[in-house]
Amino acid sequence: MTNRAVGVIIAGFLTVFIAFAVRYAYGLILPYMLSDLAISKTEAGVIFSSYFITYTLLAPLFGLLVDRSDAKIILAVFVAILGIGTYLMSFFNTVIQASLFYALVGIGHSACWAPVVTVVMRWVSEKRRGIILSIVDLGSTSGVAVCSIMIPFIVTGFSWRAVWVILGVTAIIVACMDFFLIRSHPPDQLGNPGPDMKPKTQVPIAEAYKAIFRDSKFYLIGFSYLLISFSILIPFTFLTTYATQELMISYASATALVAVIAVAGAIGKLILGHFSDKFGRIKIMMLCGLLTACGSLGMAYGHRFAVLFVFSVIFGVGFGTLWPIYAASARDIFPKDYSGSIIGLWTLYHGLGSVLSPVISGWTIDATGTYVWAFILAMIGSVLSLLLLLPLVKMDRRNNRPSQ
Repeated sequence: MTNRAVGVIIAGFLTVFIAFAVRYAYGLILPYMLSDLAISKTEAGVIFSSYFITYTLLAPLFGLLVDRSDAKIILAVFVAILGIGTYLMSFFNTVIQASLFYALVGIGHSACWAPVVTVVMRWVSEKRRGIILSIVDLGSTSGVAVCSIMIPFIVTGFSWRAVWVILGVTAIIVACMDFFLIRSHPPDQLGNPGPDMKPKTQVPIAEAYKAIFRDSKFYLIGFSYLLISFSILIPFTFLTTYATQELMISYASATALVAVIAVAGAIGKLILGHFSDKFGRIKIMMLCGLLTACGSLGMAYGHRFAVLFVFSVIFGVGFGTLWPIYAASARDIFPKDYSGSIIGLWTLYHGLGSVLSPVISGWTIDATGTYVWAFILAMIGSVLSLLLLLPLVKMDRRNNRPSQ
């Protein structure tokens, strides 16, 4: 592996790290924001959903652009926008302000997944694709773990607003690193520059989308992605608040549960990511759905810290492995020239599930007075996601690759 490939992988890791740290910091800070700003659970869900609305609308565009444009510029500019929006979150005092600022964060994050995984896949061999993507996606669980450990100290020593300032400044630093480390394509065998420095014949957009939209596998995986995204976000939005407000667990212990999810997710990425290279993506995706379903159900009825700890581990292994495996399946199952576009389009499904998740689950909490039904919803979504993949379970990655 060349030094440039290593640089691309490092930049991808750091980009995913800060993007997901900012996303999931919201749920960790939420108990303090609820009391300080006197907002309801539904309003808290609306703020979080504003982030996913802009993220969802723009992510398909960046999935398309990364197949046709310089990923270095895309990542540098939009990670900087992510940082600016995050910094502004330290100043909000109303739901409208928070929704606008977090929507700006969503605009920035919309370029932090499809472009990253698409570029990284170009720089690694097919045999190592699952494990390398899992290493890059360790950034997401590492970001969550670091936030889970650091946020209680920052909030206690300063305030919840200081968390947004620190994350915003960090994102701007990562944007600068992306500018220097990212290259869209590796050089050819003669050492000539990659296509980011010279024109390349591209599949017309209309033709690419026509081929994608005719393929039933695109829809089965897309709706599975929607449902698992809906499920995953519920614990990340309300687990900390559930533990502190309903189960009367200390804030430090509640945030530790999120750290447990992140650490288990990191372990799951490395182990199951490797297995997906050997046994196929679909089987591992289904296993992840089963794990998140079991974890969510355990959270609903595990009213002691020790029980929540165990089910957080189970949930974390499934959560951590999902994203790189879904992304790798785009390159395995569909023509390689469409992979960025497909990952971007799947983000529409991911975003729709994520927009609905905090609002619907927040409403159930306000309506019933308990968090239990929100976690049951997460379990149901995971099971349905798993079932949608059943028609594809016999697909072997190596024997069902499309013509390229």
